[in-house]
Amino acid sequence: MTTIPKPALRAVQGDDEERFRTLFESHVRELLGYALRRCGSPDDAADVVGDTMLVAWRRLGEVPSDGTAKLWLYGVARRVLANQRRGGVRRERLGERLRHELVQVVPDPADATESGTVLRAAIAKLGDDDRELIMLTTWEGLEPSEAALVLGVPARTVRTRLHRARARLRKLLGDAFEDRGHEREDQQAQSVQEER
Repeated sequence: MTTIPKPALRAVQGDDEERFRTLFESHVRELLGYALRRCGSPDDAADVVGDTMLVAWRRLGEVPSDGTAKLWLYGVARRVLANQRRGGVRRERLGERLRHELVQVVPDPADATESGTVLRAAIAKLGDDDRELIMLTTWEGLEPSEAALVLGVPARTVRTRLHRARARLRKLLGDAFEDRGHEREDQQAQSVQEER
């Protein structure tokens, strides 16, 4: 069972809404100035003020009424800023770790082989639907039935589209791989038929 914290209940009762409105109007400009002088961007400062006022709304019963509300808000804003900075450091570390992993997983384009470059160029010329289907079934290794789930269409539709997409890709590739020992599927099928 979910329980509503007492400060939240207090915030929506009685004259609390009017008190919060007065608190907000009295201190939001000072609070924004405080945040702007400490944040790297106006957007971050606005987030700090928003989060601070959210805390004030939730804990309205704890906001002093002896004329020190601004100082209480500054204290909250200081903690919000500290959380924001810690979050930024965590995001930067995570981003650095992901960039390091990407370098290991994704090959450097400068290292791309000529055949890979030709294939990528041909795939890029396909229509959006064909390209996504080719990429799902080859690069992601999905079966047509699995690609059908991803695309939200029946499996038989994917099989038909895949057949057509491969034909268009072969046409775009032309004879790019003929002299490299690769035999295209349609040529293999033709050879088998000729043997019969």
